[in-house]
Amino acid sequence: MPPTSNVSTLKPHHNPHTRVAVAACFGTFLEWYDFLTFAALAVWFGPLFFPPENPTAALLASLATFGAGMVVRPLGAALFGSLGDRIGRRKVFMITIVLMGGATLAVGLLPTYAQAGLWAPVLLLILRLLQGLSAGGEIGGSAVYLTEHAPVRNRGLYTSVLQLMGPLGILASTLQIAFLQQMLSPEDFMAWGWRVPFWVSLILLLISLKARMALHETPIFHALQAQAALAKTPLRDCFRDRQTLARMGILFLCVSAGGAVLFFSAQVYSGVFLKTVAGFDGAHSSLLVAIGTATLFPLTLLAGWLSDRIGRRKVVLSGLLLGALCLLPVFNGWLATSGSGSLLHAALLMMLITLPLALVTGPQTALLAELFPARTRYSAAALPHNLSAGWIGGLLPFFITLINEKAGDPLAGLWYPTLLLSLAFMVGLRYLPETRGVDLSR
Repeated sequence: MPPTSNVSTLKPHHNPHTRVAVAACFGTFLEWYDFLTFAALAVWFGPLFFPPENPTAALLASLATFGAGMVVRPLGAALFGSLGDRIGRRKVFMITIVLMGGATLAVGLLPTYAQAGLWAPVLLLILRLLQGLSAGGEIGGSAVYLTEHAPVRNRGLYTSVLQLMGPLGILASTLQIAFLQQMLSPEDFMAWGWRVPFWVSLILLLISLKARMALHETPIFHALQAQAALAKTPLRDCFRDRQTLARMGILFLCVSAGGAVLFFSAQVYSGVFLKTVAGFDGAHSSLLVAIGTATLFPLTLLAGWLSDRIGRRKVVLSGLLLGALCLLPVFNGWLATSGSGSLLHAALLMMLITLPLALVTGPQTALLAELFPARTRYSAAALPHNLSAGWIGGLLPFFITLINEKAGDPLAGLWYPTLLLSLAFMVGLRYLPETRGVDLSR
């Protein structure tokens, strides 16, 4: 008789692969859309939600409120990761999406400082913290859910789609805000137009809920339930198990840190640099970032597919090394290009910096789940991943700008992400195991 314990070969009869992928990815897209809409509008929130007497202080307070959501992401990962290992991936999936969608809709309904005084920033901060907690549970949990349903031979390609949701969320949020600003007068946008992207999240939430309600629990979690093998204290078990703890460290320092550094360098800080340092006008800066995003889509899928053929380790390490080698030359090239007016050259540089990002993030979703045992997988994957994304990636533009300012050199701060990528490469070269084809039921 064939063995019955190897549930990694089970097929989710109630969940065709396409339905699972669409529901998981759409929910993650909603999380990113909600999270990044707040980021895009943070500069507008200063005069709306904080005392208007000091515009600079109001802007800083608004940006700090956005940062608070990044800081609490690991707390959300710890809370919802433990719940995901104890009560099921699907149930936590439903909780996080409702929490994020509800908090985002509520931002669009908030009174301003002129209407409610100090209650306005207090309520805004509370909603931002709820967004951060939700994102911490969703990002990482989606990787586990999708990977536990994925066909083993094409696990890297199948799960790489999830990594496209971040850039897609940025694109949708940015285009919508740009459209509103184009269609409305500045006065109307400040009066009510900024609320529209938050109201739209209600439609996205209802669609996402409908898609996720049709899903079922993963076969691996069902098997753990049947064997009475669920972890009662999953997070504590992660820290007690030396191999799991070591792999959490590898994920934090290598895979997730490298992906976060490359994402915030290529997709976030690049736009700031092109406008404020390299001297490109706003339209050209936005176009170059859009070119990078468009390039990222096929390259990420290609990297996921490649990791199914030659292994996750080789693909991720090549991305980390390439990123460490090309980061400074690319930004220096933009600085030199701005005077010559060669938009094509600048676009080629954007594609070059996008390649290492795709190589790291393409296999990343599968790696998050493959590194850890089934009974504590949600907790073990979510916590270090969100620590890296929130604290290393989220704070990266701030530290780069601060170093540039202190050194008086517009490129000095880029040594910081270069060193982080070099460290990630060395850690991965020494400790990152190959996980392609691993039995997820272990």
